[in-house]
Amino acid sequence: MSKTTKQVDEVVIRFAGDSGDGMQLTGGRFTETTAIVGNDLSTLPDFPAEIRAPAGSLAGVSAFQIKFSSKDIHTPGDKPDVLVAMNPAALKVHQKDIAPGGIIICNANAFTPKNLKFAGYETNPIEDKTLDDYYTLYSVEMGKMVALANEDLGLPPKTIERTKNFFALGLLFWIYDRPMEQTQDWLKVKFAKKPDIIEANIRAMDAGYNYGDTTEIFTTRYTVDKANLPSGEYRNVVGNHALSMGLAAAAERSKIGLFYGGYPITPASDILHTLSAWKHLGIKTFQAEDEIAGVTAAIGASFTGNLGVTATSGPGIALKCEAMGLAVIAELPLVVINVQRGGPSTGLPTKTEQSDLMQAMYGRNGEAPMPVLASSTPGDCFYVAYEACRIAVKYMTPVMLLTDGYLANGSEPWQLPKLEELPDFNVTFADESNLADGQFLAYARDEKTMARPWAIPGTKNLEHRIGGIEKEDLTGNVSYDPDNHHYMVETRAKKVDSIANEFGPTEVFGNPSGDVLILSWGGTKGACRSACEFLQADGKKVSHVHLRWINPLPKDLGEILIKFKHVLIPEINFGQLIKIIRSEFLVDAKGLNLVRGKPISSSDIQESVNALIG
Repeated sequence: MSKTTKQVDEVVIRFAGDSGDGMQLTGGRFTETTAIVGNDLSTLPDFPAEIRAPAGSLAGVSAFQIKFSSKDIHTPGDKPDVLVAMNPAALKVHQKDIAPGGIIICNANAFTPKNLKFAGYETNPIEDKTLDDYYTLYSVEMGKMVALANEDLGLPPKTIERTKNFFALGLLFWIYDRPMEQTQDWLKVKFAKKPDIIEANIRAMDAGYNYGDTTEIFTTRYTVDKANLPSGEYRNVVGNHALSMGLAAAAERSKIGLFYGGYPITPASDILHTLSAWKHLGIKTFQAEDEIAGVTAAIGASFTGNLGVTATSGPGIALKCEAMGLAVIAELPLVVINVQRGGPSTGLPTKTEQSDLMQAMYGRNGEAPMPVLASSTPGDCFYVAYEACRIAVKYMTPVMLLTDGYLANGSEPWQLPKLEELPDFNVTFADESNLADGQFLAYARDEKTMARPWAIPGTKNLEHRIGGIEKEDLTGNVSYDPDNHHYMVETRAKKVDSIANEFGPTEVFGNPSGDVLILSWGGTKGACRSACEFLQADGKKVSHVHLRWINPLPKDLGEILIKFKHVLIPEINFGQLIKIIRSEFLVDAKGLNLVRGKPISSSDIQESVNALIG
């Protein structure tokens, strides 16, 4: 039978199976190959919360979604065009998300009576024709195919069975016209000491590719042209890795040491893992016994003239809050990274959420204002990390940086920046020139930034007090004077507010006035931008503003808000930015609040905007 080729602009694929089926690896290899081909892409890994749920269970399903396109895209897609389901549980969990008319590719060998019952099926969905009216179903005996391809290697059946994900990968490589050479080379490096494993996986991948090429059930291949991205050198980057590189770049540009003190917690742990491998860059990492020790060690490092950094997720921030207050009153530079996840308490440790904004803004005792900024894409994590470090040092203040599970684990093509083009990052430590009549005034302030001098312990004649008790203006001596306390509280707040003087004009995507302004922060930017583009193409008077800084807010934001009839704020929480916007600007903003452990979709936002317009 002849094969046809169809050109498409974009595709959304979701790989799903048991956490032991290698879905993250499969999705990662497809992503790397797609990046090499030159498509724009965005990914959404979806991990199960259980370390190892029972095989075949709904709770143990692991998934990886990728959207790739010949155009500029902003999200990993709302609904998959293709679902690769390695077992009945994967189909059960993800079938409802598939686009109408979409493709389902199932591993038929896994649809056994035991697995069907475990997933809650009374009949076999790949045989009872219940899917045929809604989807294009391909039932493929992947387990049988890899067993035949590797029957002469003498490997245990379980080892051969594990290669079925590479069969699925090879089949998808054929369907979407992707090369296999890069993955073959990757396997040779990954399993350099296990040649039989290399051979088994390559055979499985070849079998999948050849199955698509020779079988009669697959009649169409799809091609997606290269995206027209700005010229430059690109790499496929994951959010946590980009953030780690941003921290390293800040240390390099500032010429001061980077010290990271932290405690492992999902989904922030990869920051510690990444930085600990960069000792050759002069980066010091400390895996503390708990969250409190991690942040206090970072504060101690800042006191000694290093760039102190700590990272965690929401439950860890709850433990660090007292120490953050110490950094506020001591006025020491510190970067606190919160990779948000589903809460409260342990909540949904592997799922994404935006529910820690109020905690970032107000989660400390006393009047303890901290600058708060948030990244918007995996690649943006680099720039936000760099900015957080720069602001912390320039203004001598702890800074809260918010990302989330979606950004931390997701990936996108990222144009490599040039270090010399990053904002200047100059550091000046106090010396004897800071003495006034022979006395060091530890809380004398810079006229522009209101930052106090950064004095390194052991510097001659710069002895000064440090700690959590209120300080006297200028001298830094302990003070219980009520007027002094009021002044110091007010001054610390003004210092944070003054950061807004550095912001340029706020970008409005679309007209400066209209029916609806979509206002976003953090990882919802992509979905909001996609929705806005679609609505504008439909003739709607809709614009989009995205906030990188939440504290302080841009000075021109109020003037922008009042020019729109409606303001819509999509958030993966029950309405946190909306409370801040309403209180600061007295506008009747409306919220789109979905707390499902996954990103808000572009279609959800479009529906809400259309409801507002009427």
